[in-house]
Amino acid sequence: MLQVSKKTLNIRGTLLDLSTPLVMGIINITPDSFYSGSRVVSSDQIVEKAGQMVLDGAAMLDIGGYSTRPGARDVSVGEEGDRIESAVEPLAKYFPDLIISVDTFRAEVAERGIGKGAHVVNDVAGGTLDDAMFETVARLRVPYILMHMRGTPQTMNQLTAYERLVPDILRDLRQKAAVLQSKGVGDLIIDPGFGFAKTIAQNFELMRELDQFKLLGYPVLVGISRKTTIYKTLNISPEESLNGTTVLNTLALERGVSILRVHDVKPAVEAVKLWMAAGNYPN
Repeated sequence: MLQVSKKTLNIRGTLLDLSTPLVMGIINITPDSFYSGSRVVSSDQIVEKAGQMVLDGAAMLDIGGYSTRPGARDVSVGEEGDRIESAVEPLAKYFPDLIISVDTFRAEVAERGIGKGAHVVNDVAGGTLDDAMFETVARLRVPYILMHMRGTPQTMNQLTAYERLVPDILRDLRQKAAVLQSKGVGDLIIDPGFGFAKTIAQNFELMRELDQFKLLGYPVLVGISRKTTIYKTLNISPEESLNGTTVLNTLALERGVSILRVHDVKPAVEAVKLWMAAGNYPN
């Protein structure tokens, strides 16, 4: 295996440069996401929140219509798809240059989002919860964020037994990346899946070994913003977890991450700028 060499993504014919770390903002069209600050409901709220994130320096936005917090309730495919379309359509209209990612593990929802103007599919299940996902992404010819998870959002907390955490996750992602490559999907982003079928201790181990994921040959995304690993370790709430998020995002930058997926765009953009100014040159 070689160190990561791919530093661009093809976004509908335009190359996105990932040699300098980028920030992805989170917008959830859900009533029960674990962090209340990420939830929006109306089109006006969606456009307003997206506009602020763009002003704050977000390179892309990730739109979710299904809460994947541990124990979250199931949502029908139709309801999730309607939520995604209600957000993607106005964002594509008012921000034509904005890169929009659809956060879903369902192929039908991904296709609906891409059809309304989204550009990227972010699959927390890495294809394990919908057999049609890999074929759909290949047919749509869009970048795909391949994340590691076991089980479902309802069961993942019971599936944290690994022989060797990082090698097991690397093997799983490598096998899936090979399948995607065989189907013609060349624009991949790797997400180790912080908080998904991992204990708090395992999440810290994952952070320590994060640079190992560059060995897969693709850009790496980290989404640890305001998660349990932060607020339970510090005995605080998700609302109080911005400082902890910035600390772990900075550690991720040190280990070669290309994209930070966050609820708070401005602090993450500032972290990247300061990290670069301290003499950390493009990956």
